[in-house]
Amino acid sequence: MTTSSAPWQNWAGNVLASPSGRARPTTVAEVTAVVTEAADRGSRVKCVGAGHSFTPAAATDGVLVSLDDLTGIESIVPTLDADGRVDGADVTVWAGTRLHRLGPLLWDLGLAQPNLGDFAEQSLAGAVSTGTHGTGCSAPGLPATVVGLQLVTADGTALTCSRTSHQDVFEAARLGIGALGIITKMTIHCVPAFALRAEERPWTLSAALEDLEGFARSADHAEFFWFPHTDAVNVKRNTRLPGDTALRPVGRIRELVSDELLSNEVFGALCRAAARRPSLTPRLNRVASGALSARTFTDRSYRVFASPRRVRFREMEYAVPVDAASAVLRDLREAIDRSGIVTPFPVEVRFAAADDVWLSTAYRREVCYIAVHQFHLMDHTELFRLAEEIFLAAGGRPHWGKMHTRTAADLSHMIEHFGDFVSVRDRLDPDRVFGNTYTERVLP
Repeated sequence: MTTSSAPWQNWAGNVLASPSGRARPTTVAEVTAVVTEAADRGSRVKCVGAGHSFTPAAATDGVLVSLDDLTGIESIVPTLDADGRVDGADVTVWAGTRLHRLGPLLWDLGLAQPNLGDFAEQSLAGAVSTGTHGTGCSAPGLPATVVGLQLVTADGTALTCSRTSHQDVFEAARLGIGALGIITKMTIHCVPAFALRAEERPWTLSAALEDLEGFARSADHAEFFWFPHTDAVNVKRNTRLPGDTALRPVGRIRELVSDELLSNEVFGALCRAAARRPSLTPRLNRVASGALSARTFTDRSYRVFASPRRVRFREMEYAVPVDAASAVLRDLREAIDRSGIVTPFPVEVRFAAADDVWLSTAYRREVCYIAVHQFHLMDHTELFRLAEEIFLAAGGRPHWGKMHTRTAADLSHMIEHFGDFVSVRDRLDPDRVFGNTYTERVLP
């Protein structure tokens, strides 16, 4: 186990922390030792993955724990469908495993995660603990795929829980925002490996809003990016294919041009120009949207789901009921145009199936995720305030890893099992060993 007390900041650079110490344990026993020693000293502990949360979920003035040395697959148990045929496997994975490493490991075993977000640098535990979701009307978020986990609690107990063992802890810890303990490993349900045929093309927001629910169901995984101050969107439709489908990935040269040069280098330059001269933003957005041409390719699922993101930004994302999403987007477009606020970053629109995870933004309802972004060198305050008012008016729920202003008082009325979650937390961590400024705001 290695230790240090170096400062820390998240990926976006909007959260800074000065931990009293940092630890990088290599075993569960070392994780337990870190927690119990810190608790004995009256110090707090937080676990961090890739630091991709835009909230202070991982920030601490106590001990900051990285699980980058607790990685890989521990075990695999095949699962059967109602007819007795293998339909995938329950795979136990060490919690520090990054998603971009897990994808190839699962593929070599003939398996895949059923859905993923678009940022592959996250650790598995970090992605699950903040409610990462991806897109697809029949695909719930990552926490819903968890069938078991091991949690090191404030008293040093390594608690193994599932639907049949410590069920209330399991229900809470599947999406626990780091407030219950440190997840050291988790068992996720994986499906047989599959390929995705990706179709990307320009479209218009006006056309998409004519039948947004129809668009959401037009492919297994459908989403689009709308460029504010224009009517332009870039549509992405991914269709699932058998894992042995002949792959036709993006050619290396086109990948360099589209994903690296245009989507990162050129887009970053346009954002910097917008930061220097905000009045140019509508014109720059027309340039950015026009630079994205149509393309179709087929590749392994995990390669299609994620794309490189090198231009830093701030993000707010809410889950609104699908049947309210069109009105929300119309209101958002009108409000941005009326306010004079500018942003060079597109608004991302995705979908997810209902699930049964206590703190999930998709708990018992199919949702549309709408994410607003702002370039990190531009002020996000007014844009996010305006967007949040619209989201809340439609009954939206905030993403736990994205910026929002909700407090415990607000969330207790929005989340059915909020009280149940708090009860589990009070029992597991009465002294708030795993507390920080974020949990102080969103939990009683």
